[in-house]
Amino acid sequence: MKILVTGSNGFLGKNLIARINATDAGSVLSFDIADSIEVLEEYIKKADFIFHLAGVNRPQEKSEFYTGNSSITETVIKIIEANNLKIPIVFSSSTQVGNGSDYGKSKEMAEKALLAYQERTGAEVYIYRFPGIFGKWSRPNYNTVVATFCYNTARGIPIEIRDPDYELTLVYVDDVVDLLLRTLSERRLQIVTPTYEITLGALADIIRTFSSKFGSLEIEDLSLPLNKKLYATYLSFIPESKMSYPLLTHADNRGSFTEFLHLPGYGQVSVNISKPGITKGEHRHDTKHEKFLVVSGKGVIRQRMTGSPEIIEHYVSGDKMEVIDILPGYTHNISNLGDTDMITIIWASEIFDESRPDTFFEKV
Repeated sequence: MKILVTGSNGFLGKNLIARINATDAGSVLSFDIADSIEVLEEYIKKADFIFHLAGVNRPQEKSEFYTGNSSITETVIKIIEANNLKIPIVFSSSTQVGNGSDYGKSKEMAEKALLAYQERTGAEVYIYRFPGIFGKWSRPNYNTVVATFCYNTARGIPIEIRDPDYELTLVYVDDVVDLLLRTLSERRLQIVTPTYEITLGALADIIRTFSSKFGSLEIEDLSLPLNKKLYATYLSFIPESKMSYPLLTHADNRGSFTEFLHLPGYGQVSVNISKPGITKGEHRHDTKHEKFLVVSGKGVIRQRMTGSPEIIEHYVSGDKMEVIDILPGYTHNISNLGDTDMITIIWASEIFDESRPDTFFEKV
């Protein structure tokens, strides 16, 4: 199937094309504002399906709303009918239709032209009035306030909010792409879901929290779907200079220990390096649960329940991905039996608290 995507270099167009190219949905014919009408006509003649996403929402002149939204739509329809074609079209409209703005009026005119085309030809037409779409590859100060907030915050630029109580309705770009591809495969209008209601003030607070924790051990709670999607959007605006950061390593002649992630409510992840012949540990935790995974080298993990003489031995190696659970109340150690450094990934159910370490030294 040949799929024409207008507005191919735009925010939604880029996300849709990337997904189509990663699947077997079809081959893409890309048309954008810099292309000629001759290119548009050539592609329409080849197309089996059209995602008409081209549009203008922040022009220099009001007239550009109409040339970039309604006029281009009328041109697409004229080319289709001039070539005696009947091509299904999905149109990206807006919830601003009906609000009296030039943007809303131009989108409404495009909708009416498409519905008339459907009435004349019987072609499939699917019109979606999307609320504010946010996600990766959006443009700050153009596509969405989410992009502007993320861009500014990631660069230390202040966020300006006129009315923090103003409520937005948002939809995530990957959810929109899913919807568009379902429309392609199922050939029926879908419900635009999930959408999210949030105030400008709350949106800014969430994004500021992301910024305060990025580059540290701590990860924001991403259990809420909106937070997870906003976080992915925020990350898409991180400057390349901030894409790496050093960690604090505690090292001595036995090896090293480096905390990697703090996950509030879910503990922490660390990297332990043991030198050949070295034994580390010799302690128990009363509440803390740990998981050890040796990813390089070989050794043995020993543990014993306090008060019991029985020692449990687990021989481990980077050649075998095996998790060893260290249970509360079991004193334990880990010994490097190889000739090279042994590297162990450790998850602990609690973030280390120096005032309450829950670590009691006891020989295995």
